[in-house]
Amino acid sequence: MQERARQSLSVSEAGRDLTEARLLERLRSKDPAASRLFYDRYAGYLTAVCLRYVPDRADTKDILQEAFIRMFERVDRFEFRGEGSLKAWAARIVVNGALKNLQRKKRLTFVEDLPDLPEEEDPAVEKVPPGIIQRMIEELPDGYRTVFNLFVFEQKSHREIADLLGIKEDSSASQFSRARSLLARQIKNYLKEHGQE
Repeated sequence: MQERARQSLSVSEAGRDLTEARLLERLRSKDPAASRLFYDRYAGYLTAVCLRYVPDRADTKDILQEAFIRMFERVDRFEFRGEGSLKAWAARIVVNGALKNLQRKKRLTFVEDLPDLPEEEDPAVEKVPPGIIQRMIEELPDGYRTVFNLFVFEQKSHREIADLLGIKEDSSASQFSRARSLLARQIKNYLKEHGQE
């Protein structure tokens, strides 16, 4: 058992300096240590990405398992475009899996014609710990949260979001606006409760 731990540690230590290009070569040669290294390097980040869309831990675990299987099966088709592209590709697969999960479970509901909420002033986000912001995003209604994440974190346009989710472009913009207003209100309340107004 100690020998296994030592081997695992040496793989992790060696992997820290491994470029994505070299890691990709090793993945394509079906090196099991490379698969472990890929998982160790990106699992935490990809879990955070998935949780932005699907806050339920059990669903997130299933989505990630399917995503890693898909990544390992499709790594030969991946087109390397420089450092960071492997991580971005993996994140896209996770986001797509999360969106499919939400659609399959019929958790994405969008109200097409919503009255506009009054514009909230941008609160002092930098005064709120990132973990609290993450929790606030997780607590948004599924549709708001999904559009917010796609727009902010995946940098999709409202047209792209509309195409991805099968909604109108105006609905995407409206959902984003509402999500932003709700978050602004939550942040202001947090700052008020913690004497940081």
